[in-house]
Amino acid sequence: MIGLRKYSTKRPPTFIITLASVVCFVMIVTAYIYSTPTTPSHPEKCSFYSSEGCRTRDLFPNAYFSRELTDQEIESRVVVKELLNFVPLQTTTPKVAFMFMTPGSLPFEKLWHLFFQGHEGKFSIYVHASKEKPRHISRYFVGREIHSEPVSWGSFAMVEAERRLLANALLDPDNQHFVLLSDSCVPIRHFEFVYSYLLYTNVSFIECFLDPGPHGNGRFIEHMLPEVELKDFRKGSQWFSMKRQHAVIVIADSLYYTKFKYHCRPNMEGGRNCYSDEHYFPTFFHMLDPGGISNWSVTYVDWSEGKWHPRSFGARDVTYNVLKALTSFDQSPHITSEPKRTVLMTPCIWNGSKQPCYLFARKFYPDALERLMYLFSNSTAM
Repeated sequence: MIGLRKYSTKRPPTFIITLASVVCFVMIVTAYIYSTPTTPSHPEKCSFYSSEGCRTRDLFPNAYFSRELTDQEIESRVVVKELLNFVPLQTTTPKVAFMFMTPGSLPFEKLWHLFFQGHEGKFSIYVHASKEKPRHISRYFVGREIHSEPVSWGSFAMVEAERRLLANALLDPDNQHFVLLSDSCVPIRHFEFVYSYLLYTNVSFIECFLDPGPHGNGRFIEHMLPEVELKDFRKGSQWFSMKRQHAVIVIADSLYYTKFKYHCRPNMEGGRNCYSDEHYFPTFFHMLDPGGISNWSVTYVDWSEGKWHPRSFGARDVTYNVLKALTSFDQSPHITSEPKRTVLMTPCIWNGSKQPCYLFARKFYPDALERLMYLFSNSTAM
């Protein structure tokens, strides 16, 4: 049994008391001098003790701003800057967090079980079920539901659900990468490939592009100013894959989160609709860490039909050649909403070299399950 430590009752030496008094005196004098409003001898330098405060250019010398930032913007950017400079805790068992956003049961749970099998300890699962409690057939999914709230298509509740998933997944320090998936998403690569692809690079896979059309910049309203300007407004898929630093930054954000919550939503003034799940993350990271994102998503979605929803794949569409094609694309298309529908191509650069873009794909109908499982089990190309 550990005993109580005995402390000495001897008085500290006189020189220690003297030294402490001198230090306190110097600190008080210094604080008084620097708290007195004076004209800095080097006005180009930033001094936190100056009565004029720190100008934007002094805090962010390598960035260009067309105006002075507000106090809230400076606070936000300082937090982001510090978090990006912070070296994440190194874990001996890094994991990928797979975050499923679904109305209820997952129609492809059997396929995901096959995907995860044999890789215990390298992944964690979180399920946000917005309508009803899921029924599970895989042991990997049992008990993995988090507190969930109702989610409707296009509403800001989508972003709130994404943050709720991130917050729960961040509780596990071993989770180093975070993948958002829907109930219609399927894996098109085997686990080993996905694990290496996500963990052995230092970017987040967030789609981000400029869409000058009505369903891009046409959704911007002036209430986003001054923090979000039209020139910075970006669009992208909501199906992201995010490194831990970025996940923490998302949870820490209040300023831009609030802007999008109130000024990027359906049924805005002028009859315009804005969908935060397509604009918040692309705009946020374009403004605060553009070099830290890939500008493409690792989840394949086919928007070529030009409809409100992407193309869906049924059992008849699922063939070996289709899956092989999906795993071979090394450029990611971004289709603008202008009348001419410009297709912008982003090369998929992974650690400096061009690589296949996609690890997952959507949307698939439930009747494609058996065909997908057969091809997944019998294909070495995935």
